[in-house]
Amino acid sequence: MASDPNPNDEQENGVRRRDFINIAAVSFAGVGAVAVVMPLVAQMNPSADVLALSTTEIDISAIQPGQAIKTSWRKQPVFVRNLTTAEIAEANRVPMSDLREPQSLADRTKPGKENWLITLGVCTHLGCVPLGAAEGENKGDYGGYFCPCHGSHYDTAARIRKGPAPTNLVVPPYAFTSDTVVTIG
Repeated sequence: MASDPNPNDEQENGVRRRDFINIAAVSFAGVGAVAVVMPLVAQMNPSADVLALSTTEIDISAIQPGQAIKTSWRKQPVFVRNLTTAEIAEANRVPMSDLREPQSLADRTKPGKENWLITLGVCTHLGCVPLGAAEGENKGDYGGYFCPCHGSHYDTAARIRKGPAPTNLVVPPYAFTSDTVVTIG
């Protein structure tokens, strides 16, 4: 008489088969979910025109000590100022206790390039563009920038000293790619 197959063997094989089918089904569902989610996530990436504006290179070789230029980054004005030794000394003399938002000039510039101050040209009060970057413009009571909209005065390190602006002018992310070129962004 033929021996009956062992029921434990069938159950063991059945469990293995069932586990494989479950793992395959879950894997297939996971791949399908990724295929559906990826286009949704990809459509949230910035468009090509925004990516093109994400960095700006500026040639700073023509900016003399004491001069500043106004340029643009991400459709916002940017001030690039070559500070004189007197302006650097004046900024370093200010006690931190006198500042609304305490930051030293070294905190706002790169090591070895303390004479180059790069800030967004947007007043932190209501977003007006301060004066002081162009030749002959009002630089305010502290020799930096003056916002004509509501009277905020910034010092030579673009720190708020007087007026309604709550914080210093923002320093954007930047790096010197050479002695004469700076990349913002």
